[in-house]
Amino acid sequence: MKIIDYLSPQDIVPTLEADNLEDVLREFAQHLGSLKKVKDPEKLVEILLEREKLGSTGIGNGVAIPHGRLPGLDKILVAFGRSPSGIDFHAHDDQPVHLFFLLVAPEESAGAHLKALARISKILKSPDCRRALMESANGEKLFEVISQEDERH
Repeated sequence: MKIIDYLSPQDIVPTLEADNLEDVLREFAQHLGSLKKVKDPEKLVEILLEREKLGSTGIGNGVAIPHGRLPGLDKILVAFGRSPSGIDFHAHDDQPVHLFFLLVAPEESAGAHLKALARISKILKSPDCRRALMESANGEKLFEVISQEDERH
């Protein structure tokens, strides 16, 4: 499984405008709604917030992977966003989150959902990758960095 099979340049938000956890999730949901990938952005926000109540998806090192399963989807959706200033996402290391991968899976795809989460985690494990993502000038460069790192693994 490759993340770039699910992520396109249009799925990237180079500079998130949100400044808190709920608004980040809302911004992603609205972005996917504007791309016609999600029919009900509010339902997606609700599902993502419910998942955050179970424990933060902020995994540390400035990274969060908010995720959930959305009824009615026919395939996995992935989006990426960056917050240069960082957002308090209740990460495990108590540090602000700058890099966000959003993962939304169909309700009945637990296996693929877990594989995608593992893949994203592997990509973002590299400090060089995280640094390159922070330094990328625009969405095209962000997609290029993600693609290169995805191919490496």
